[in-house]
Amino acid sequence: MTFPQRLIDGYNAFTTGRLPQEQDHYRALAEGGQSPQIMLIGCSDSRVSPEVIFDARPGELFVVRNVANIVPPYAPDGQAHGVSAALEFGVATLKVKHIVVLGHALCGGVKAFAEDAAPLSPGDFIGHWMRLMAPAAEKTPRGTLSTADYLARLEQANIVNSLDNLLTFPGLSKLIERGSVVLHGAYFGVATGELSVLDRTSGQFQSIRRAP
Repeated sequence: MTFPQRLIDGYNAFTTGRLPQEQDHYRALAEGGQSPQIMLIGCSDSRVSPEVIFDARPGELFVVRNVANIVPPYAPDGQAHGVSAALEFGVATLKVKHIVVLGHALCGGVKAFAEDAAPLSPGDFIGHWMRLMAPAAEKTPRGTLSTADYLARLEQANIVNSLDNLLTFPGLSKLIERGSVVLHGAYFGVATGELSVLDRTSGQFQSIRRAP
């Protein structure tokens, strides 16, 4: 099967455009290793690329992406835990100073969980994974909210739930208490491009206004 032409074209554009401009930077990263200050846990959604949203250069962000930007609670049970392993590497080895959980509007995983709809099913991987959202859903009553408003609230509650789960990791919790690592929640509007950041005092997401 032929390698996707879109990737070949993109790589060719990279090697003739960005790579020559940043060749020295890539060489420095190769020789000195990476030392990002920020770890970002985001959604796998193809519309929400952290490197694009934050205009990041190679080596600036340590990124982990999964369905619905979920951080599972600490569970040293001998099973494979991709997010927890990346978290351990980012904190213990790279010594990141900030951890950002980035959620977004129109999240397909959150919508499927809220509606108990496809692609969820009792026996598949995504259904089991999305059940980790249950605590967020329990704290987000539907009430008289419209579907769109309810899903937005749930998307944001899911970010807070992941931040709470980060605190269950003993080593990380100690670093947070010391001020060595700071947690952040952020929410991206796919259609608008607007970024909101969680104010832990008020519990509200506040927009970061774009410069004119």
